[in-house]
This record gives sequence, C-alpha cells and structure tokens, in this order.
Amino acid sequence: MTDSKYFTTTKKGEIFELKAELNSDKKEKKKEAVKKVIASMTVGKDVSALFPDVVNCMQTDNLELKKLVYLYLMNYAKSQPDMAIMAVNTFVKDCEDPNPLIRALAVRTMGCIRVDKITEYLCEPLRKCLKDEDPYVRKTAAVCVAKLHDINAQLVEDQGFLDTLKDLISDSNPMVVANAVAALSEIAESHPSSNLLDLNPQSINKLLTALNECTEWGQIFILDCLANYTPKDDREAQSICERVTPRLSHANSAVVLSAVKVLMKFMEMLSKDLDYYGTLLKKLAPPLVTLLSAEPELQYVALRNINLIVQKRPEILKHEMKVFFVKYNDPIYVKLEKLDIMIRLASQANIAQVLAELKEYATEVDVDFVRKAVRAIGRCAIKVEQSAERCVSTLLDLIQTKVNYVVQEAIVVIKDIFRKYPNKYESVIATLCENLDSLDEPEARAAMIWIVGEYAERIDNADELLESFLEGFHDESTQVQLQLLTAIVKLFLKKPTETQELVQQVLSLATQDSDNPDLRDRGYIYWRLLSTDPVAAKEVVLAEKPLISEETDLIEPTLLDELICYIGTLASVYHKPPSAFVEGGRGVVHKSLPPRTASSESTESPETAPAGAPPGEQPDVIPTQGDLLGDLLNLDLGPPVSGPPLATTSVQMGAVDLLGGGLDSLMGDEPEGIGGPNFVAPPAAAVPASLGAPIGSGLSDLFDLTSGVGTLSGSYVAPKAVWLPAMKAKGLEISGTFTRQVGSISMDLQLTNKALQVMTDFAIQFNRNSFGLAPAAPLQVHAPLSPNQTVEISLPLNTVGSVMKMEPLNNLQVAVKNNIDVFYFSTLYPLHILFVEDGKMDRQMFLATWKDIPNENEAQFQIRDCPLNAEAVSSKLQSSNIFTIAKRNVEGQDMLYQSLKLTNGIWVLAELRIQPGNPSFTVLQLSLKCRAPEVSQHVYQAYETILKN
Repeated sequence: MTDSKYFTTTKKGEIFELKAELNSDKKEKKKEAVKKVIASMTVGKDVSALFPDVVNCMQTDNLELKKLVYLYLMNYAKSQPDMAIMAVNTFVKDCEDPNPLIRALAVRTMGCIRVDKITEYLCEPLRKCLKDEDPYVRKTAAVCVAKLHDINAQLVEDQGFLDTLKDLISDSNPMVVANAVAALSEIAESHPSSNLLDLNPQSINKLLTALNECTEWGQIFILDCLANYTPKDDREAQSICERVTPRLSHANSAVVLSAVKVLMKFMEMLSKDLDYYGTLLKKLAPPLVTLLSAEPELQYVALRNINLIVQKRPEILKHEMKVFFVKYNDPIYVKLEKLDIMIRLASQANIAQVLAELKEYATEVDVDFVRKAVRAIGRCAIKVEQSAERCVSTLLDLIQTKVNYVVQEAIVVIKDIFRKYPNKYESVIATLCENLDSLDEPEARAAMIWIVGEYAERIDNADELLESFLEGFHDESTQVQLQLLTAIVKLFLKKPTETQELVQQVLSLATQDSDNPDLRDRGYIYWRLLSTDPVAAKEVVLAEKPLISEETDLIEPTLLDELICYIGTLASVYHKPPSAFVEGGRGVVHKSLPPRTASSESTESPETAPAGAPPGEQPDVIPTQGDLLGDLLNLDLGPPVSGPPLATTSVQMGAVDLLGGGLDSLMGDEPEGIGGPNFVAPPAAAVPASLGAPIGSGLSDLFDLTSGVGTLSGSYVAPKAVWLPAMKAKGLEISGTFTRQVGSISMDLQLTNKALQVMTDFAIQFNRNSFGLAPAAPLQVHAPLSPNQTVEISLPLNTVGSVMKMEPLNNLQVAVKNNIDVFYFSTLYPLHILFVEDGKMDRQMFLATWKDIPNENEAQFQIRDCPLNAEAVSSKLQSSNIFTIAKRNVEGQDMLYQSLKLTNGIWVLAELRIQPGNPSFTVLQLSLKCRAPEVSQHVYQAYETILKN
C-alpha cells in the first residue's frame, strides 16, 4: 500500500497515540509512527510536542527511518533550539558511520539546521567530511560550507573552510569540483569584494577537465565560473573556447546558454581575421536554432537571449532568418519576440522574404501582433534603404484595406519614413489625408498632424485640416495638443496671410485655457519668438531636422556588454542588469566584457573604451544611462540675459503687444502687420518677474571705474604629460597637452615608438564628452613611425561633437588605432581651453546677471601662494580669456569683477579679492557665480593653474 494513507487520518488525541508508538520497542511500529508524524507536519499540524520522542528514534541503522527523523529535525530545530542540541551527538556519530550515504546525510542535515548553538558543534564533523575518502561525502560537505557561511560567515573564515574549499577545485572527482565551484561562487556573490575564485590557467585547466564528466548542473556551475575569468591573451581565450564548444550540443538548454555566454565573452579577445573566429561563428548558430524547437516558455527565454546576441554579433544568425518566421500556433509573446529579431536580422539580401512575411502577418486576427507587424515594415524601410520604396507601397496597400488599427499604425510609421528620407515619398500624403476621419488614437493623430504641419506648403487645405483638429482641442491628449500647436505655428510661418486667426486661436488655447505646464510653456515660447524675432522663429521652428537613426531601440552598448555576461539568467530575459531588480544584501557585481583586440574592434566605437582603460589612476568611464538626458538639461546653454541691457527701463512687459509688427518680414507689404488690432498679446502672467523688474543701483558704482585689462599674450599651456605609457600600448607611448590660440583649440601630441616594429595607419577618435570636444581633422602621421622614433603632431579640435556629461566634467576618453592594435586612455583637459574670446560681458549685463543667478549657485574658493598684484593678475587671466570688467579698492583690498564664457554658451561671473603689496599674505579669495554650478570647481582649478604658472 502507498504512503497516502498517512495523510487521511484526523483523529482526536492523535499526538498522545503517536507518542506511545514512537516509544514502542518494535522497529516497524516506530517507522510507521515517524511517517505519521511527517505526514501531519506536511499538512501543517503542529507536532513539535513530539520532538524528544522523534529524536530518540535517531539511534537506528535503518536509512529510511534516519532520513525521516532528519527531515523532522530540519523543520523544528529552529523553534526548539535547546532540544535540538540533544541530536548533536548523533550527528557527530553519524559523520563517522561506515556507510558514506549516512555520513553525507548527517553533514547535509547539519548544514540545513540554522541554529547558532549547533553550528559550532558542526565544525569538526564538517572538517572530516571535507577530507572524506568518498567523493559523495566530499561533494555534500562542499555545499554545506556555503550553507554554514550564510549562517555564520566569520566562523567559516576562522575555521579555514574556505581554503579547504579552494583545494577541492583540484579534486579528482568532477562532481566534487562542480560543487566546490558552486559553493565558492555562492559565497563570492554575497561578498563581491572577497577574491575567493582566484582563477589562474592551472585551475582553469582543472575545471575544463572536470567539465566533460560532471552532471549537467555541475557543468552549468563550471561554465558560469569560467565566464567570470579573463584570459591573459587571445591564445588562451581560443584554447578555452575550443574546449567549451562541445557543450553546445548538450541536451539541457541551460548548459547550452551557459556555453554560449562563455564563447560570446571570449570571442571579444579573438581577432576577426582568425580562421577559428569564423568557425566559431558557424558553430554558434545551430544550438541557438535548436533551442527554438522546445516548448513556448523555453523558446521565449531563448529568443530573449538571441535578441541580445543578434545585437552584439548579427553575423552569427544572419543566414537563419527562416527559423524566426512566426508559426500559427505560437503564443503572442513568442510571436512578438520573433518579429523583433526578424527586423534586427533584416538586410538587403533577405528583405524581399521578410516583407512578404510581414505583409502576411498584417492580415492576421491578433490586433497586437498586426500592429507590431505594420510597425516592423516601417522599421525595415528605415533600416534597409533599398527596400524603402517596396515598404511604402506595402504600407499603402495596407491603408487601402481600411482596417482602422492597420491604417493608424501605417500612418505612424510613414511619418518616420518621411523623417528618414525627406523629399522622396511625399506623393503619398494625399492618400493619408483621405483617412483623417478614421484616426482616433493619440499617436496616429499626432503623426498625421505632424505630416500636415511639416508639408503644409504641399497640402492646399492644410489650414482646414488643422482647424478640424482644433475644434476639440481640450479633449485631445497632451501629445496631440503639443503637435497641433507646433503644426499650426509651422503653417503660419509658411502661409502667414491666411492663417493669422488660426495661430492666434491656438496660442490663446495653449496659454490661457490650458493647465498643462508643458503646453503653456511651449505656447509662450512660440508667442515670444513670433513677436520679437520672426526670422529666428523661422530658423527655430522650420529648422532642418536631423535624419532619424536606423535602430532606435538598440540597447546602449555598455549595458549590452553587461547583459552578454548574464546570458542564461533572469537579467537576459528582463534585458536589465541585476542591480535593477535584485534587492537585499547580496552584492550585485557589474560585469563587463574583456578588452577587445585590435582587429576585432575598429576605432568606430569609442564608447567601448572603458574595457581597455587601466584601472586605478584613470578617471571614471561612462556614466549610467539615466544620467545622460537629465545632465544635459542641467547645462545652461545660453547667455544668462539676452537682448539689450535691462537696467534702463522698468516697463511692465506684460502690457506690451509682443507680436506688434514683428512679422512684417513674413507678411510682405501687409500694412497692418500682425500687431494689428485683432492680435492680442499674451497675458502679463506669462512674463517672468525678473525680466520686468527694474535693476537697482546697489552695485552700480562698481562700474564707474576703469577696467584693469592687460594685453593679449596667448593662453597658458601645461607641459606635456604621458597619457598612454608604452607598456600598456604595445610599445606606443603618447604624451600630450591642450592649447588654445586665437580661438582654435588643439591637442598637441608626441608619439614615440618604443616597440621593435614600424607603426603606421594611425587614427584617433573621442568618446562623447561634456563639451562635445572632437577632432576637427584626421590624425596625420605622414611617414611610418620607426622604432625609437618620436613625432610631434598638433591635432585641431572643435566642440561640435556629441555631448554627454562625464564624471569628472572634464574627462576625455580617447581611442587611438594603428596597424598593431586599438588603444584606449582617459585624460583630463584644463577647462580654460574652452574659454571663448567674446567672454567679456557688458557692465550692466554683469550687474543684472549677478543678481539674477540665485545665491545658492555661488561658490567660494581660496588661491594660496600667489604673490601677484591686481594688474598682473588681470593681465595673466585676460591672456586666457578671463576678462576684467571692473576694479575697485575696498578697505585696502583690490576687488576684480570678471566674466568668462564657455564654448557651449555657459557664462561664469567672478569676484576676485587681492591684498595688494603684501607678498607674505598671498591668499586670493575667489567667488564664482554660474547657472551651471557643477562648472565652478573646474573654473577655480583653471584660475589656480593660470595664476601659478
């Protein structure tokens, strides 16, 4: 009979009966009683009262009975720690039992009893079991160390168990090795700073030997451990890859993904020119394809991982497009994921196949899937230029079906196609306009409005179309309202005479009747632009738009590299690093791919510089993804007060007709202009108080003095420093400094070849940085650089590169390539190379701006040991584009008031206090005010550098 009978009894007084049975002399009765106890425990009854009686049953040779008692002990030891001590002697005795199964059972159970009082008794038996002659006992003991470490880490370290565990990595039995690796990995995860898994080529060799013989879960532990190792060179990486490759044909999908992770990581170190690299790419495809024949849940996990792999190395699966075609019985989550990968793999070679498939999907019944398919056609058009025409005609065919949601999605993607290929497919606009009435989704309405506004000059009744949207303005979503406002302003700038009332109407709706701050602000900005400078309004609103990029949804490169290191884990399914979803005390280690070799990575992606940058002395590398936009928004990208000096008037600006006559240039000879009687000014509330307020005379006496201005003598240049030592760049040593002369910035480089071979084919690239510094010309090394030869080069720079806030602000990451390799280094540039020549602010403007910048933005600094008088200081600073606006003497101290402007338009105002004629007291007090206070520290460093050199 089965054991199910034990779960059916619910008698009263059962505990008393069980107590009697447990103390019976008959072995069979005892065993039955323990089974009943375990059954009651399993269904949730409290049988803790029987603890002493069950513990007495431990003294038996029967393995089955022993297992049941140990099970009971694990459950109740925590609630009865004092009683659990009674069992310790039996544990210790069982650890020396001749039967290895009982020895292992005892050590396993002791590890599971999480009671502090018992753990100290556990140490001796555990030490013996770790050195047991039977591998089954050793492998169980290895896992027990990890459990004990979780309860009492200090005890494990003091008893030297970690060293014993490290020794087990060299064990002759593969399962013992796998468990030792698993235990060490577990401990290392909770203590990221400890260097427990200190892997070297010898230990790696032992792990690879064990890999072939242990169970599938053992293989996963070993492969995950290998993935954390960084080979010393490409030969070692290749050797490891060769020995891991057979795991790709394993039946267990987790083993396959762990092997893929190791190979993807070590491929970074292999040169693309190697034959082996090509072979490896071919070997990676079949196992990934095989994973897609599993059940849907496994397919989904595989597809999420494949999505990452395709973004990193699309060449692996470029010939396998067909396996990602959707099957009729695929669940929706699998369909959508396959669709995503199809677009990533789309190329000129397979686009016809892909488009035919996508068109088929667009006629399915599943609405979500159809929408995604239509969007995918648009993404293909943007990605593969040659296919754009076919994609547009496919989209037009779909619009003709008149299926509402298909039409809406098609309009959204056509908008993006217009952005990618301007002046190419605008002939379809008429067809789009026919479907205006059927649009009811915000995104589709906004897209259509954008198209009408952008191509207003091609659409005869553009004003009527936009007016029809305006009727229900307040019922529209914010997205549509913002788009409508911009579209009508565009229309007005293109056809001013016909749309005057329309623009007046939308501006008053946006500014007076709306409670959305974004909409209101945009309305006021347009209103002021139109009223003050119509030409500027045209330049801003009708500016040429940048083309949209091919893949807007690619994962950011540093995050992608980290996720590749987590293939086969939850992070690869969520597409988020573990730190984003793992809570609690376990330290999450940020992983990254090993440094690339020369031929496996061109200088085209300096974002990857961090991998090769030496640790320690280099500045931090790339800030987290979230920082980028917020930090750019914090930068003050314009002069603080624009227009003429405000000190002279105290007119209440709200009462002025802001649009009065300002648009004559657009209106031609229209005599009324737009400032006529029918055009109303924005309300007074729109104008910031600070603009309308008159400026008092508190500081005005400062500016009655002559300005202490010196003569121009060229900006200070720091001596060259070694940026890239030869030992880190295979014999190439790079030294350099930065200079600014007559408005142009350059990087003065000295390249020295300390290798034994000739160096040629030099190129340079900068990563995105805080001020958009970028090379203005290629790196010109006219002759090959022979061994022991040095060459001096001046590389012109500009500030029109991509901007990303760095930490520290003046950090610059550089990639230099030659015929040998690609090398990365970071350096800090002095901020004064960014001080522009027109940084001298008007006195009244200085006064107004100083007051306007909040006091919390003021920073105070001291410059010590600088025995210069006011004239010398002023002259020295002016040569580096820090301009003295005024000078005065207060209580025997010279006060200099100065301004400077950075290349991105940020103004910095300074007050410098000097004690004249007293060389012993040489402390200069510097106060800086700026709308972007993060700049102040670096400006102070520039002051100190210039004045002390």
